[in-house]
Amino acid sequence: MSADDYRPFVPNPPNAKIAGPTARAHAQTRTQSPRAKELFAKWEGMFNEPFRGITTDGHTTSDLFAVRPEGAPTLAMIEAVNALLARMLPEQRKASCFPVGSNQWRHWQNTELYVENYGLRLDEVSESLRDATMAVLRASMSAHGYEQSRDTMRLNGFLGDIVHGPAVMGEWSYIFCLFGTPSMTEPWGWQFFGHHLVLNCFVLGQQMVLTPAFWGAEPSYADYGPFKGIRLFQDEERAGLKLMRSFSAEQQKRAIVAHSMMGSDLPEGRRHFADNLHLGGAFQDNRVVPYEGLKGDALSALQRRDLMDLVDKYLATLPDGPRAARLAEVERHLADTHFCWIGGFSEDSPFYYRVQSPVTFIEFDHHAGVFLTNPEPAKFHVHTIVRTPNGNDYGFDLLRQHYKSSPHHRQAQEQQQAHHHGHTHGDGHHHHGHGPHRHDHHHGDGNHHHRHDDENG
Repeated sequence: MSADDYRPFVPNPPNAKIAGPTARAHAQTRTQSPRAKELFAKWEGMFNEPFRGITTDGHTTSDLFAVRPEGAPTLAMIEAVNALLARMLPEQRKASCFPVGSNQWRHWQNTELYVENYGLRLDEVSESLRDATMAVLRASMSAHGYEQSRDTMRLNGFLGDIVHGPAVMGEWSYIFCLFGTPSMTEPWGWQFFGHHLVLNCFVLGQQMVLTPAFWGAEPSYADYGPFKGIRLFQDEERAGLKLMRSFSAEQQKRAIVAHSMMGSDLPEGRRHFADNLHLGGAFQDNRVVPYEGLKGDALSALQRRDLMDLVDKYLATLPDGPRAARLAEVERHLADTHFCWIGGFSEDSPFYYRVQSPVTFIEFDHHAGVFLTNPEPAKFHVHTIVRTPNGNDYGFDLLRQHYKSSPHHRQAQEQQQAHHHGHTHGDGHHHHGHGPHRHDHHHGDGNHHHRHDDENG
């Protein structure tokens, strides 16, 4: 089944999964199901664990990341954020701004369920405010990264139209938050999330971290209407297949974790109703994911180049300087980079693959239908995830290092923690009624959520 075969799986109106006329009404209905309640309760429990980062064994490897200028377009990003802030009303700023060390970073999710009572929701604001928000994304990413993100939003609108839920899933059903104060020297960042698109952008000087990041689409192309011709994830799919097909029979055997995406030889519990085969989805900030598959030191020079090409398909969303820095980082750990595969690799086989090393975590997954009705994974429903393991998602390891080397920060953070100790906004005003999302724990001097560092030495 190719990416173009989604049409037979478009539900008729009575069978569409839209459960309300508005995004809020839909979410209120859908979150009453036992399965949704269980999922949100589990997420909340994971969110309340101190942040550690994705690891292979529960212990982070230290000294992987260093604070250094990498040519991030920080000035342009600051100008874009300041232009956005100038357009926002005081109450919009209050709802959208958090301290840079806030645990609120970790409360993103990629479903269509609009349960948040904070942030700047783009389908509820003026076009000028939307444009100003998108200018922040444009300034922070490569042209390719920005277009991929916009096309993800457009395909979300296309999905909303074909399943009769344009108010639930639209082009602008996304939330923007700001962390810290835009600065050339101090840490800050922004977050943008909604159905099939999640971006977390941390900035420190001329350095940035753009993870966790999530791009997905169902279907992954539009064949009519205002967004006709948009198609996503072809490069990520082709580059993964190319690498897998370049392996010898022995290498393929080592790379393959399971031949079936739906069961039979999959490890028990490997498939999840919400994440399918993804391991690095929402709230999985501390997931333990042991290495699997074929190791980089077992690859030929040509295969190593193809593996780097595959990684670059995901890092190409970054501006040039940070992209080059991340590629160099991945290459330094190439011998210890693992590539694993689930599924077949013929032209029409759906599949999952993961690239995992001390410094990167990339997943590609063909999904079964959520709003479309295909019961098994299909090429037209794709999710991709990029994370930074070992404690540097959200740039938290860089933040920790920054606080450690800046005594005035440590003092200020300790005072702030003593003063707030709980749930406050960036402006110090207490805020309530965040539905399942009412947390904003401060991290003291930034070391609080990295207690494991000392254990590893």
